[in-house]
This record gives sequence, C-alpha cells and structure tokens, in this order.
Amino acid sequence: MPEVDLDAANKPAGTTTVAVEDVTEALKDVVDPELGINVVDLGLIYGVTVDDSNTAIIDMTLTSAACPLTDVIEDQTRMSLDGLVNDFRINWVWMPPWGPEKITDDGRDQLRALGFNV
Repeated sequence: MPEVDLDAANKPAGTTTVAVEDVTEALKDVVDPELGINVVDLGLIYGVTVDDSNTAIIDMTLTSAACPLTDVIEDQTRMSLDGLVNDFRINWVWMPPWGPEKITDDGRDQLRALGFNV
C-alpha cells in the first residue's frame, strides 16, 4: 500500500511526505546505461517507501551483480528525485535475482523498438 502522509497539514512547511507513486514515476527518468530503458520498466525496482523525514528508501537490483555502473544509476536517481524528497537511499538487493520476467509491458515494447527479442 502506498505511504501517504494524511497528517501533512499539522507538519511544518517542507516536511510533507510524498507519495510512493510520485517517487516511482520520478524513477522512470533513471535509465539503465547499458540497455537505455528506465529502471522501473526494466523491473529493477523491488520496492519504494518514503519515511517521515521525506527520505525515499529504494530497494533496487541490477541485471547483474557485477554491473560496474551503480554510481551512474545513483547519480541519475539523485537528479530525478531532486526537489521531490529530502534524501534517498538505495538498498541494493540481489535476492530474488532479476530476470526478464520482471520487465513491464512498456519495457518490453521499448526493448523491441531497440531490436531486442523479448
């Protein structure tokens, strides 16, 4: 269930917690550097929560644990969430391992447009 702050009116300005859907939508601007598809549609996002301090906690995996591009993905995540949340943390998750079955229909369409057979 999405985390929405129903008590936002009683908090000081600037402390409103954003909806998980907004964070997830912003993460669509984070593009896997090797495949050119966003991390949401690739199925790399395993979970998103936003805590009371408006910090996004993102459970994310990669197509391979040996991927050397985590810094690039973290930088893109920082840019995509700038102004939306106060901070973020990526928990790199390796279980369950990522597989092509996690790709969304939109992700499959994007991969097909690039010439991949999925």
